[in-house]
Amino acid sequence: MELRELTRAEEEVMQILWEIEPTFVKDILEYFPEPKPAYNTVSTIIRILEQKGFVGHKAYGKTHQYHSLVSKEQYKSFATGKLMESYFENSVEEMFSFFVREKKIDMKEADEILRMIDKMKNSNP
Repeated sequence: MELRELTRAEEEVMQILWEIEPTFVKDILEYFPEPKPAYNTVSTIIRILEQKGFVGHKAYGKTHQYHSLVSKEQYKSFATGKLMESYFENSVEEMFSFFVREKKIDMKEADEILRMIDKMKNSNP
Protein backbone atom coordinates (compact mmCIF):
# COMPACT_ATOMS: atom_id res chain seq x y z
CA MET A 1 0.00 0.00 0.00
CA GLU A 2 1.28 3.43 -0.90
CA LEU A 3 1.07 5.88 2.00
CA ARG A 4 -0.45 9.30 1.52
CA GLU A 5 0.15 12.45 3.50
CA LEU A 6 -2.32 13.07 6.30
CA THR A 7 -3.99 16.38 7.04
CA ARG A 8 -3.24 17.97 10.40
CA ALA A 9 -6.59 16.77 11.80
CA GLU A 10 -6.05 13.23 10.49
CA GLU A 11 -2.57 13.12 11.97
CA GLU A 12 -3.88 14.35 15.32
CA VAL A 13 -6.44 11.53 15.41
CA MET A 14 -3.80 8.98 14.37
CA GLN A 15 -1.44 10.15 17.14
CA ILE A 16 -4.18 9.46 19.68
CA LEU A 17 -5.15 6.15 18.07
CA TRP A 18 -1.53 4.92 18.10
CA GLU A 19 -1.37 5.72 21.81
CA ILE A 20 -4.61 4.05 22.96
CA GLU A 21 -5.58 1.50 20.29
CA PRO A 22 -7.77 -0.43 19.91
CA THR A 23 -10.35 2.15 20.87
CA PHE A 24 -13.69 3.81 20.19
CA VAL A 25 -14.46 7.32 18.88
CA LYS A 26 -15.66 8.43 22.33
CA ASP A 27 -12.29 7.44 23.83
CA ILE A 28 -10.35 9.28 21.11
CA LEU A 29 -12.46 12.35 21.83
CA GLU A 30 -11.47 12.25 25.52
CA TYR A 31 -7.79 12.65 24.57
CA PHE A 32 -8.34 15.93 22.73
CA PRO A 33 -7.59 19.12 24.65
CA GLU A 34 -10.32 21.70 25.20
CA PRO A 35 -12.12 22.84 23.16
CA LYS A 36 -12.80 19.30 21.99
CA PRO A 37 -14.00 18.71 18.43
CA ALA A 38 -17.53 17.40 17.91
CA TYR A 39 -18.07 13.64 18.06
CA ASN A 40 -19.25 13.69 14.43
CA THR A 41 -16.06 15.48 13.37
CA VAL A 42 -13.84 12.79 14.89
CA SER A 43 -16.08 10.06 13.48
CA THR A 44 -15.81 11.58 10.00
CA ILE A 45 -12.01 11.82 10.26
CA ILE A 46 -11.86 8.15 11.30
CA ARG A 47 -13.97 7.16 8.26
CA ILE A 48 -11.63 9.14 5.98
CA LEU A 49 -8.64 7.41 7.59
CA GLU A 50 -10.33 4.07 6.89
CA GLN A 51 -10.80 5.04 3.23
CA LYS A 52 -7.11 6.00 3.04
CA GLY A 53 -6.15 2.60 4.48
CA PHE A 54 -4.74 3.89 7.76
CA VAL A 55 -7.46 2.55 10.08
CA GLY A 56 -9.50 -0.63 10.36
CA HIS A 57 -12.37 -1.52 12.65
CA LYS A 58 -14.14 -4.34 14.38
CA ALA A 59 -17.93 -4.02 14.62
CA TYR A 60 -19.84 -4.67 17.82
CA GLY A 61 -23.41 -4.13 16.69
CA LYS A 62 -23.63 -0.47 15.73
CA THR A 63 -20.44 0.38 17.63
CA HIS A 64 -17.01 0.18 16.04
CA GLN A 65 -13.67 -0.35 17.71
CA TYR A 66 -10.82 1.16 15.68
CA HIS A 67 -7.20 0.11 15.24
CA SER A 68 -4.35 1.32 13.06
CA LEU A 69 -3.37 -0.49 9.88
CA VAL A 70 -0.30 1.73 9.48
CA SER A 71 2.13 1.82 12.39
CA LYS A 72 3.51 5.03 13.82
CA GLU A 73 6.99 3.92 12.68
CA GLN A 74 5.77 3.38 9.10
CA TYR A 75 4.20 6.82 8.96
CA LYS A 76 7.19 8.44 10.69
CA SER A 77 9.47 6.98 8.01
CA PHE A 78 7.14 8.18 5.24
CA ALA A 79 6.69 11.69 6.71
CA THR A 80 10.41 12.12 7.37
CA GLY A 81 11.16 11.07 3.80
CA LYS A 82 8.66 13.63 2.47
CA LEU A 83 10.14 16.32 4.73
CA MET A 84 13.68 15.57 3.56
CA GLU A 85 12.58 15.49 -0.08
CA SER A 86 10.55 18.71 0.10
CA TYR A 87 12.80 20.87 2.28
CA PHE A 88 16.31 19.37 2.43
CA GLU A 89 17.00 18.04 -1.10
CA ASN A 90 17.03 14.48 0.32
CA SER A 91 20.14 15.35 2.34
CA VAL A 92 20.54 14.23 5.95
CA GLU A 93 23.48 16.64 6.21
CA GLU A 94 21.24 19.53 5.06
CA MET A 95 18.56 18.58 7.60
CA PHE A 96 21.03 18.12 10.46
CA SER A 97 22.77 21.45 9.74
CA PHE A 98 19.35 23.15 9.75
CA PHE A 99 18.62 21.76 13.22
CA VAL A 100 22.04 22.88 14.44
CA ARG A 101 21.60 26.40 13.02
CA GLU A 102 18.13 26.70 14.53
CA LYS A 103 19.44 25.42 17.88
CA LYS A 104 16.94 22.55 17.84
CA ILE A 105 19.64 20.16 19.08
CA ASP A 106 21.25 20.46 22.51
CA MET A 107 24.70 19.15 23.43
CA LYS A 108 23.34 15.96 24.98
CA GLU A 109 21.48 15.12 21.75
CA ALA A 110 24.53 16.03 19.65
CA ASP A 111 26.69 13.70 21.76
CA GLU A 112 24.14 10.90 21.31
CA ILE A 113 24.12 11.45 17.53
CA LEU A 114 27.93 11.33 17.46
CA ARG A 115 27.84 8.11 19.49
CA MET A 116 25.42 6.56 16.97
CA ILE A 117 27.65 7.68 14.07
CA ASP A 118 30.72 6.15 15.75
CA LYS A 119 28.81 2.91 16.31
CA MET A 120 27.75 2.88 12.65
CA LYS A 121 31.35 3.49 11.50
CA ASN A 122 32.68 0.69 13.70
CA SER A 123 30.07 -1.83 12.57
CA ASN A 124 30.69 -1.19 8.82
CA PRO A 125 34.29 -2.10 7.93
